[in-house]
Amino acid sequence: MARVIALPLALALLLAGCKTPPAPPTKPQPICAGGDVMIQTTLWFGLSKPQGGTVSSLDWMNFVDKEVTPRFKQGLSVYEAKGQWLGENGQLARENSKALMLIHSINAESNAPIEALRSVYKKRFGQESVMRVDAPVCVSF
Repeated sequence: MARVIALPLALALLLAGCKTPPAPPTKPQPICAGGDVMIQTTLWFGLSKPQGGTVSSLDWMNFVDKEVTPRFKQGLSVYEAKGQWLGENGQLARENSKALMLIHSINAESNAPIEALRSVYKKRFGQESVMRVDAPVCVSF
């Protein structure tokens, strides 16, 4: 009888220190009341050129008309933005920017034109980066 009690007790003591491993992270999924799940990509384009000067309104509109619109014929939105950060030298830096919002399907084919926009802009206007933010959204038309 002592063996019958001792074995489960020993197993319980051995397993007491074990933890269940955490579940792997999952991609966020919106719960849509209506519409479809799509991706909202916002690209942040700085307008100050590192070598001096700024990207002009005409340069920006040519970029949107010739590079963005042909890749995203279904539409886009552009917003005025003001970027700000504290530089490594401790000085406050500010920059006028443009935020470009794209709504697109969740598929690999959407990534290539977005990355092409980032590359073209960086090369054409001497930028170090174009920030990209992706978020799942619910969309209905």
